[in-house]
Amino acid sequence: MTTVTETARRGADDARRRAGRRRRAVAVAFALPALLLLGALVVYPVLFSVGRSFFDASGTRFVGGGNYVEMFRDPATLRAVRNSTVWVVVAPTLLTALGLILAVLVERIRWAAAFKLLLFLPMAVSFLAAGIIFRLAYEEDPDKGVLNAAVVGVHDLFEDGASYPGARAREGGDVRRTGDGAYETTAAVSPGGTALPLGLVGVRPAEVPPEARPAAAAAAGKPGPGELRGVVYLDFTPGGGGRPGAVDAAERGLPGLAVEAVRDGRAVATATTGADGAFRFDGLEEGGAYTVRLPAENFAEPFGGVSWLGPALVTPAIIGAYLWIWTGFAMVLIGAGLSALPRDALEAARIDGANEWQVFRRITVPLLAPVLTVVFVTLVINVMKVFDLIYIIAPGPVQQDATVLATQMWLVSFGGGNDQGLGSALSVLLLLLVVPAMVFNVRRFRRSQS
Repeated sequence: MTTVTETARRGADDARRRAGRRRRAVAVAFALPALLLLGALVVYPVLFSVGRSFFDASGTRFVGGGNYVEMFRDPATLRAVRNSTVWVVVAPTLLTALGLILAVLVERIRWAAAFKLLLFLPMAVSFLAAGIIFRLAYEEDPDKGVLNAAVVGVHDLFEDGASYPGARAREGGDVRRTGDGAYETTAAVSPGGTALPLGLVGVRPAEVPPEARPAAAAAAGKPGPGELRGVVYLDFTPGGGGRPGAVDAAERGLPGLAVEAVRDGRAVATATTGADGAFRFDGLEEGGAYTVRLPAENFAEPFGGVSWLGPALVTPAIIGAYLWIWTGFAMVLIGAGLSALPRDALEAARIDGANEWQVFRRITVPLLAPVLTVVFVTLVINVMKVFDLIYIIAPGPVQQDATVLATQMWLVSFGGGNDQGLGSALSVLLLLLVVPAMVFNVRRFRRSQS
């Protein structure tokens, strides 16, 4: 009996072992293609890059850690490390904060699904398309860039532009340009003298205001005692003819110009030209010598907007484009965690007298801490690898000012540097920075699953 029982048990054990071996063989057969792809697309490139980083640009001479030493001596690499640090600190923090705020607010609106869809929609746009969109939006020319069009429109609402941008005095005349961009008479005049004709050029006839009238009558007037008067006119006769430096019958005055009477380097009186370009200063001291000046504000170029893609703002501008793409992602993930919160804890806090801000700060945020951490670390990993937006949005002259480790690796290896040894060292550095965040996220995910 004992022998039969032992034989049956051994047979059952053998059957279980055979079934286990079959299951493992089936599992390996199904996993083998994925493992081969993983090895070919991930493991081999990583090992090859590590090995390549110990050789020179040609790949024939072993240089040991020379590429790693050179990497931290290169100012461009140090700039890339600095910019990557800015990205890692700023972008995930802003995205997590925005996602949290929007997730909380969306819960309280009627059309929550439509709003989430609207914010998540940029995730469907490729980084290439998003980069082109924002490259156009950041154009400095207000006629092309929508952001600068808005900025210039708001600026012009609160501040008047120059009367005649680009206008200038005719060379060799009685008016000269000063160092600050203003124009003044070459000789001092006394009150009660003849009228001063101040001719300007560089203004297209179409840009002269329609209310402008001929300046000849104003130029013919005689000043009274203690009075200094003159006329500012466009020294150009439509259709040709006319005498340079003289007010002809067809030449119109330039209205709206600020004019100053200057004595001893100080403006003692101000006036504004009328429709015929005439100006007048009354009550000036007899016998004094005055210079008439047209301040530079009359001729300043119009406000052209903000240089979004200049060296100072190119990194914040690209981060702004990144926020536009990824805010919906952060909002949806945090919103999923928010919907799983125990409502009894929130209601109990409200019943105990907590206001909404206290509920948010002391209940909602602590309960969402695991979700916020996962979102933040995921965004850190993604930010470490950002390449497309920087390469597309940043213009060539400021490419180095916006570069991060991923773009620097490409530029060094393929973008003209042709030093794949140094580029491989940069890729290894980038891998070493990304791996800890990935390990942290995987361990956090496993703990949450268990």
